[in-house]
Amino acid sequence: MKTKPVLQAADVRAIVAAAEAEALKQQWAMTIAVADDGGHLLHLHRMDGAAPVSAHIAPGKARSAALGRRESKGYEDMINGGRHAFLSVPLEGMLEGGLPIVKDGQCIGAIGVSGAKPAEDTLVARAGIAALGL
Repeated sequence: MKTKPVLQAADVRAIVAAAEAEALKQQWAMTIAVADDGGHLLHLHRMDGAAPVSAHIAPGKARSAALGRRESKGYEDMINGGRHAFLSVPLEGMLEGGLPIVKDGQCIGAIGVSGAKPAEDTLVARAGIAALGL
């Protein structure tokens, strides 16, 4: 039997705090979602002023990144590149801004951020993951 690390509540709090700090620094109102490796929501934080729809989009991005073990941008790129059949995949949030959290080569969860431009969502998500020092 193999063992693997898992996200604990303190890890999730650190991720969200670092992501929020980056968003505040940039003056962006965003929603930050963290999921476990199965895409199940562990935490959702909608910052003051974030669009209501971002609270639906961010968890979808996190879920897509966790289940696919890849950045959600990859799905967006595939679809935009003409692979339209991928629209039938039972995932939400196939948009840039979802990143898997990987430790020792294993996906232990994911973060999804929504509320700004796609690259800005990713910047905030990366800041969140960086808090773990992986």
